[in-house]
Amino acid sequence: MSPELPQRHTVRSDKALYDYVMELKGTHLRNAGQINRVAFDSRLHITRNALGMHTSKSQVHGAKLKAKREIHVATIFKDMPLEFLRMIVVHELSHVKESEHNKAFYKLCCNMEPDYHQLEFNLRAYLTYLETAGKPLWSPAQHGSSNN
Repeated sequence: MSPELPQRHTVRSDKALYDYVMELKGTHLRNAGQINRVAFDSRLHITRNALGMHTSKSQVHGAKLKAKREIHVATIFKDMPLEFLRMIVVHELSHVKESEHNKAFYKLCCNMEPDYHQLEFNLRAYLTYLETAGKPLWSPAQHGSSNN
């Protein structure tokens, strides 16, 4: 893999992931709806063949309609470089404004992360490498367990 992605990040907990997502949202999507929950999900990659997932649930409370939005990120991203985590978070945040994978969606992704397409390509190449070689380039032993 590229030497440009030298080490894994320090976003290790759901709270740290929530803070990271909210920082990106505050920078790029201030007027978008509230995100109620952000979490790493160990079942995501296996059960849904997805790396990230966004959900939006609407509930009626009397005369009010309340929407709850959640973002789940596959746990595999704990052991990857920050750039890969950022790419998947940008992807899921873009779904807050654009539900479909259309031109406006990818324009929003590129607005939040100018190297979005290259990072997505690098991530797909790395995931293919993992499927064939099976040995992660970034492992938990490489880094302490700080919660940034």
